[in-house]
Amino acid sequence: MSAHPDRPVDWPQVRLHVVTGKGGTGKSTVAAALALALASSGRNVLLCEVEGRQGIARMFDVDPLPYEERRIAKGAPDATGRAGQVNALHIDPESALLEYLAMYYKLGRAGKALDRFGVIDFATTVAPGVRDVLLTGKVYEAVQRPARSERKSGRGRDPVRYDAVVLDAPPTGRIGQFLGVNSELAGLAKVGPVKNQADNIMELLRSPRTAVHLVTILEEMPVQETSDGIAELRAAGLPVGGVVVNLVRPQALGAGALARVREGGVDPTAIASELTRAMVDVDAGLVGSLLDEARDHAVRRQLEDEQRALVAAEGVPTYELPRIAGGIDHGALLEMAHLLREQGMA
Repeated sequence: MSAHPDRPVDWPQVRLHVVTGKGGTGKSTVAAALALALASSGRNVLLCEVEGRQGIARMFDVDPLPYEERRIAKGAPDATGRAGQVNALHIDPESALLEYLAMYYKLGRAGKALDRFGVIDFATTVAPGVRDVLLTGKVYEAVQRPARSERKSGRGRDPVRYDAVVLDAPPTGRIGQFLGVNSELAGLAKVGPVKNQADNIMELLRSPRTAVHLVTILEEMPVQETSDGIAELRAAGLPVGGVVVNLVRPQALGAGALARVREGGVDPTAIASELTRAMVDVDAGLVGSLLDEARDHAVRRQLEDEQRALVAAEGVPTYELPRIAGGIDHGALLEMAHLLREQGMA
């Protein structure tokens, strides 16, 4: 759904944009496009992934990402010529745990020794919730960094302070558990740094500084999962952001023409006449095939419109991105970023 390019941004106070969606809806692609859209207004953005698939590296055609923030792109300049940058971080639970032990328990080399003995792998396998605690903890650290310059110090560069963090999160079916795991941990740990960290993360995730955006396509199962996800997030007190409807088909025919096609109101003779005028060899089989394809398209469009109405009924901002021929490359991501900005998402 298009809007005026000068419309206000829908999420001006949000620092953490969590992007989720059913598998196959293009969740990771939308997260990357959103990061570029945010960087196109002069902001520094961190794009994080937590599922171990190295999807960011493939989309931006860079080497596989280590557990280290790497600059991967610049946003398109805005009207004033400003352009921010996008850094990326591939978060793995083992590296996050080592960092956590070093920061809060000052283990340093002892923490690395635990890794050699396989204790970290054991902990994250036996207690899967530990994995999500570590992943969300690293995202929290990136969002909460105090303002610092990037000047050189005796310890190397200070960490970059980001204006926004975009998290390519787990799918919709697991998003409530993933984001709520620290709430469970805070209930188990009554005192100490573990409880304090868990409470602080949940405070961020439930605050206006966070928005959980959902990606869907106009099909029944993804739309239903989006609706269920919104209900789950609201029940958990987590802030629902917008819904991005991805892979939208071109809408070349108006409602009246689509209705005539669906109802068999198109004259085959008129179609044959138009094809002949265009110097196309015509026979009854060709005209029949074209009408069948048109009818299938019209029926599909009707079903999509029904799903679009269900998305609109959720009462949250919605944005649409087209199906892009030729696959997703950097140029396609920039095009999608422009559309998200035009619609007011960033």
